[in-house]
Amino acid sequence: MRELSSSRGRRMRGAGTVALSLGICLCAGQLVGVSPASAAAAAPITAAAVSAKVKPVVTTKFSTRKVKYGAKVKVTAKYINPTNGKVVTSGTVRLQAYRKGKWVNQATKNLGKSGSVALTMAPKVSGYLRAVYAGSAKFTSLAGGKTYVSVTPKVSAASGNKIINEARKHVGSLYKFGAAGPSRFDCSGYTMYVYRKTTGKKLPHKANSQQKYGKAVAKGSKQIGDLVVFRNGSYGYHAGIYAGSGYMYDSPHTGARVSKRKMIGSNYVVRRLA
Repeated sequence: MRELSSSRGRRMRGAGTVALSLGICLCAGQLVGVSPASAAAAAPITAAAVSAKVKPVVTTKFSTRKVKYGAKVKVTAKYINPTNGKVVTSGTVRLQAYRKGKWVNQATKNLGKSGSVALTMAPKVSGYLRAVYAGSAKFTSLAGGKTYVSVTPKVSAASGNKIINEARKHVGSLYKFGAAGPSRFDCSGYTMYVYRKTTGKKLPHKANSQQKYGKAVAKGSKQIGDLVVFRNGSYGYHAGIYAGSGYMYDSPHTGARVSKRKMIGSNYVVRRLA
């Protein structure tokens, strides 16, 4: 009888295990429903339930934030696994530029053992750039922070030469306050006349107002034909046309004539109208 009872007990325990896994309970010879929560608690945890992806940490560096038209920008991005501090060595990184309301891919590279990539592009217009990690089996995708890169507008040699040729035509014209050509000029009247003739742009007859026209250009990026406005503080008091190599064409002051001469100071702004 003991052996029979023991065998029966083993069968009952086996049945109970099966019943529990099926969401039922065998009590006093009867099947009783077990709540789904209880059944779920008893179910084994699968590997998929604990394999959540990790969000990497990125460090992004830009070689420059101001470039001349046609020059390249290098963007370096490095990715770290925040759970252990090691570099991320798998996945693709894209360099994107924000153009006309959307992000556009410019360059693509795969991560290697260093966990970093260097991507380059030559932007033609100013705008935002960013590096985007596409993700992998272990890591989620990640868009890095956007950075604004300013591009100096291109001026064709033909445009610059056209402006300078017109400026040169009036060398020797006598200065006259309030005059705007064609034979006599004050400083802003001279620049106003030359740019209207060569570009069709209409500038106001005042140096301080002219510094707000066209596109701003860094001093180191000025080109032949650019407008230069000299300032006292932030007030523009004199205007001329850049002739290259530190020289300009201008109509200086009463008693002087239009000429090509050395630029008169370092406090000035450059505007591009071509």
